[in-house]
Amino acid sequence: MKKDYDTSWDIAESENGNLPHDEGTFDKIYAKWKKRSWESWLRGNLKFPFLVELMEDDDDAYFTDIAKSEPFRLGHVMKAINIEMEDDLYGIILKVREGRRVGYVPLCDVEVTSKKDENYWPVREYVTWFANR
Repeated sequence: MKKDYDTSWDIAESENGNLPHDEGTFDKIYAKWKKRSWESWLRGNLKFPFLVELMEDDDDAYFTDIAKSEPFRLGHVMKAINIEMEDDLYGIILKVREGRRVGYVPLCDVEVTSKKDENYWPVREYVTWFANR
């Protein structure tokens, strides 16, 4: 039986503008994340393949017609195939497929858009940790 993910670490504001918990909860969870071997943990918790959307991209070509026709650009949906490696600068690198093309994108730049996908919370947890490291 699959256990529901504990979202208590998520410090996003609620609809009424109040935090759902105190910031101490996030601090405790973050301390645990700092000790985590992310590549190993993700290999054990992600179920491949799954769909991701590229939500961050330092490439300014997004604002040109190239972004629409070239694969692996901001706003594109692609299939995550596997974890390729861990990079010192970009963190975990995913091997992805868009159409017939295979490429590589940092996990910290993608999002699993469906909260019903079992990979949503592990990816979100990593992205949150990476942004706050």
